[in-house]
This record gives sequence, C-alpha cells and structure tokens, in this order.
Amino acid sequence: MEPKNQYEKEYSFEFFPPRSAEAEELLVNTSDMLAALNPLFFSVTFGADGTSRDKTRETVMNLKVRTGIESAPHISCIGSTRENIRGIIEDYRIQGIRRIVCLRGDMPSGMMDVGEFRYANELVEFIRQETGSYFHIEVAAYPEMHPQAPNIEADFQNFKRKIDAGANGAITQYFYNADAYFRFRDACDKSGIDVPITPGIMPIGNFFQISRFSEACGAEIPRWMRKRFEYFGDDRESVHSLSVELISGLCQRLLDNDVPGLHFYTMNRSHLVRRIWDNLDLK
Repeated sequence: MEPKNQYEKEYSFEFFPPRSAEAEELLVNTSDMLAALNPLFFSVTFGADGTSRDKTRETVMNLKVRTGIESAPHISCIGSTRENIRGIIEDYRIQGIRRIVCLRGDMPSGMMDVGEFRYANELVEFIRQETGSYFHIEVAAYPEMHPQAPNIEADFQNFKRKIDAGANGAITQYFYNADAYFRFRDACDKSGIDVPITPGIMPIGNFFQISRFSEACGAEIPRWMRKRFEYFGDDRESVHSLSVELISGLCQRLLDNDVPGLHFYTMNRSHLVRRIWDNLDLK
C-alpha cells in the first residue's frame, strides 16, 4: 500500500445540539477546550424534525461567533422539498457559512413520504445547481458498508455518485479496524476518486452504549477489542484508559499511512479526545 502525500493534515470535531441548559453549558466548555487546538472546523449534527434543525442552526452560529472556528451544519434531504432545502442553504449563505455536511438522513418516525430527494447525491447535485462552488461539501463514507446497503459494490457506487455530484470530500463512519479504511481508500483510488476521505474517530467512553450503537450503524468492534473492554465492566476509569490507548494506536496507524486528517466524534465531551490528541502530539 503506497502512502498518499497529497493532503495536508486537517482535524475537526463533531458536536450535537444541546437540549437543556446543562447540556448547553457542557457544550460551551467542550467547544472552548477543543477550539484551543485550532481545528479546521466543527460540525453539528441535526435531527429530523424542524425544531432540531433550528437547534442545529443555533448551535452552528453560537460556535462560530464564540470560538471563531468555522462551523459546518449537517443537512439531511430525506423528507425535504427543494423549496425547503433552498431556504436552508440560502440562510446559511447569508450567515457566512461556507462548509456543510450533506447526508441522506433517516426517515422521521411516523413519516411515510421520503420527500423530493431520495439520496444524498441528489442533495449535493441540487446544492451545486443552486449555489455553484460557494459551499465546501462533505459527504458520508462507509468503509465497512452502510447497514442498509444490499452489498459492498452497491454501497460503493452510491458513494461514488455523491462525489461525482460535486462533493469536495468525505468523512467516514467511525471504525475500529484500520484495514477497512485502507481497503476503501484503495477502491477509491482504483475508481479515480480523488478527494480527501477523512477517517471518523469515535473514542469509547461507555463501551456497552457504543457496542449497541455500533450494531445499528454497522461499525464492527473486533472481538479482541470487545473482550478487553468487557473485562473491565463498569470500571469507568479503566475503560477510559483502555479507550485512549487503543484509539490513539488506531489514529497513529492511520496518520502513519498519510490519511488527510482525523474527524473526532466527541459526544459533546472533550476529555478523551484531548488525551488522545496529547498522545499523538498533534499540533
């Protein structure tokens, strides 16, 4: 496997909109701590309902104003109309937002109509038609296959359509097997995909919670890793120490093989990310 040297390392952190005053305070403290590391950008997830989308916008603007770090909202197309998306991207453009993350998203509970967009590539294509090259668009990549994809090849072709539609780069679903990422990157090279594919990194704060979530989203936890975490049970300190050790090792292997950067899923907490950052001696 030949290392790729065409991209300068870039780092970013993902948050979700807070739903209470206590959660808001936690996010302020977390984002201030991580802003000091001078990341390229923060990203902010969304919910399917309108209230959650409003919270995404509010969180993005608060982060941008308070920290000075570029903030990128997630935009989902499922259940949306062209007019609705047109209004969202025009609002972000007026607010000076230049980076967005385009996703298909999940169908909201009780909703039967997918809306005017079926897939994320259609959303990317629409935004390009409406705004040209104004936005830097990131999309999702799944090194271990999207859980709803019928097979690996169909999933990869879905990804390629998003890039062909005009995406500037991709952020992967988190993974704990670096070889899955390298295989995916090799497949991109063979298909002529020449955009940065940034690994998504999920530190493990609560193993049993992450284990349940991983089963739903298709992120495999290797058996040897699972057994080491299960050994510590509810010993939080030991779980966190093991998480820092293993995730630092994963990140170092990725960096040694010249990934374009790292995107950390923070769960709105900074302590594990910061310990991993310090282990890697990132600047």
